[in-house]
Amino acid sequence: MLDRLQSLADRYEKLSELLCDPDVASDSKKLRDYSKEQSDLQPAYEAYVEYRTVMEELDAAKQMQGEKLDDDMREMVKMEIDELSSRQTELEEKIRILLLPKDPNDDKNVIVEIRGAAGGDEAALFASDLYRMYTRYADNQGWRVELMDANMNDLGGFKEVIFLINGKGAYSKMKYESGAHRVQRIPTTESGGRIHTSTSTVAVMPEAEEIDIEILDKDIRVDTFCSSGAGGQSVNTTKSAVRVTHIPTGIVATCQDGKSQNSNKEKALQVLRARISDMMRQEEEAKYAGERKSKVGTGDRSERIRTYNFPQSRVTDHRIGLTLHRLDQVMNGEIEEIISALSIAEQAELMEKGE
Repeated sequence: MLDRLQSLADRYEKLSELLCDPDVASDSKKLRDYSKEQSDLQPAYEAYVEYRTVMEELDAAKQMQGEKLDDDMREMVKMEIDELSSRQTELEEKIRILLLPKDPNDDKNVIVEIRGAAGGDEAALFASDLYRMYTRYADNQGWRVELMDANMNDLGGFKEVIFLINGKGAYSKMKYESGAHRVQRIPTTESGGRIHTSTSTVAVMPEAEEIDIEILDKDIRVDTFCSSGAGGQSVNTTKSAVRVTHIPTGIVATCQDGKSQNSNKEKALQVLRARISDMMRQEEEAKYAGERKSKVGTGDRSERIRTYNFPQSRVTDHRIGLTLHRLDQVMNGEIEEIISALSIAEQAELMEKGE
């Protein structure tokens, strides 16, 4: 571990020199790439610098312990050794986590798709509840949410809603939300007061930039149509809504939320790039599914990952067996405890595998 840390520290310091080089400063691509690389290395570098300092102070304290000291001084030295030893253990644990392989998409913005699945109108209403939960969570994180496209039913629920979350580290947290979310409650549409079970699916995809996924004009078909509101009512007499089809893969993206055709086309292409990238990523991961599939899981959208039980104010994440009895707060966007627990579980699994 120490050899790897020293190599990392050498690279960090080399990057500091490169960033001061006038030739690098005048090259925007190199400047951006080196700055990002150094930023990624900084937490581990700072932990290693502190670790070396702690080890030096610990060695000095142990040497002092072997000298002739009065009782008060010996007790002070012992206390210092205990404190430094404790800090050494903490830093070693922190460094092991920092050295775990990092998902290259973790710092990216995300495109989230929520769809009402089993349960008809109640599933669509639950999809709108999930949308509200994630937008509140994004606000708490200081992220910005941009609605890309929405298809509502007559009750105000979402048959489908697509939105962009713009913020540093958005994918690192939101990636755990992909999957089937199950709700158990008495629907507002149910007069008999019976508890129904419905599901909505969530897909979280890292935003793919143009440099990541190149879409050629010859490979797409663009169709325009009138935007529509709840129940299919026409709310726009101009053909501003856009549907983009990627001919090689058959993947389709639609956007009608923007005010202009150009705006909707750009948003549709943004979603299309993310979907193509996600398809490629899932195909790649499928090759290694047998030996590398995570227990935490971040990709299988058919997997039931969480249940929201309203009568008992209970939410359970089935991947890690976590149950919280504060559903109201969770639905109001307070999901950091769940996401942190999933992240810790994934880190523990990676450490167990020795990756």
